[in-house]
Amino acid sequence: MTQFSARVTVRLKFGVLDPQGKAIEGSLNALGFEGIASIRQGKIFDVQLEATSKSAAKDTLKAMCEKLLANTVIEDYSVELVA
Repeated sequence: MTQFSARVTVRLKFGVLDPQGKAIEGSLNALGFEGIASIRQGKIFDVQLEATSKSAAKDTLKAMCEKLLANTVIEDYSVELVA
């Protein structure tokens, strides 16, 4: 088994209302930041796991996303193994 570090990023799908992103956008405008067209918020999970290969690690991470980390009806996710 090999130790892997990974970053999973979860974001709302485009077309899904993001009220938190809108609130952040409004607050930044109120603070004087100009030119912000849009902000969408998301979640990041840094994961340490053991697996037999990079492929097996990615498969495990994708299964974690499908079962718990992401609501795949309204969210997209990406998985990246990091050094």
